[in-house]
Amino acid sequence: MKKFLIFWLIYTVGFSQSNASFKQANELYNTGFYQEAIAGYFSILESNAHSAELYFNLANCYYKLNEIGPSIFYYEKALQLAPNDQDIINNLGYAQKMTIDAIQEVPENGVSKFINKTLNSLSVDGWAFRSVGLVFLFVILFLGYYLSHSESKKRLFFVSSSIVLMVLITTLILLFKKERLDDKTNPAIVFVKEAEVKAEPNLRSETAFTLHEGTKVLVIEAYNADWSKIKLSNGETGWVSNSELKAL
Repeated sequence: MKKFLIFWLIYTVGFSQSNASFKQANELYNTGFYQEAIAGYFSILESNAHSAELYFNLANCYYKLNEIGPSIFYYEKALQLAPNDQDIINNLGYAQKMTIDAIQEVPENGVSKFINKTLNSLSVDGWAFRSVGLVFLFVILFLGYYLSHSESKKRLFFVSSSIVLMVLITTLILLFKKERLDDKTNPAIVFVKEAEVKAEPNLRSETAFTLHEGTKVLVIEAYNADWSKIKLSNGETGWVSNSELKAL
């Protein structure tokens, strides 16, 4: 009990300090002190406090300073935690319009597009929370079926629990698929003004194409600790120095 009280006290103090720092950083942002606000937001991140709102405000600061790479990076970080937040989606779109590279995406077929849209409608944590909620609902309905003495109520609880069970199974499948998809997908943002994408992982190799700050890529392979093979949304691939990328 004593250990629990100590933990609760530490958590409460830490939360209140983060909340106060967040409000202070917001005030700096609202008065136009963007660099100072960024320092405040980073002090919160260093305490391992993460939220979509924190990343969103941090991205807004960089956007105001016309630093496109960092602004897109933190909008994307916010979107990972809140995939359906329209403010994040809109501001990310504004930031992306300031990038130089115009890369056309490979069109998806209807089924693949629907599946990916469904999977990406929630984060892994979001699917997990939904699954836990459905488990509790199923247990409650099953107990209602087991404890009920009325045939009509038993039938109602049985049908309801069966439907919830099917939805739970579907949600768990989507959770595991989303987790596997995130494990295989390693997005990164170009963090330099201009990055030469090489045909092979060495500086002497010919340049396949050039990317610019803020462009989003997928890292599909690593070579030593210096090079990453990337893939663009149009299917093009090449090698980029790790120093020119920032992984999401």
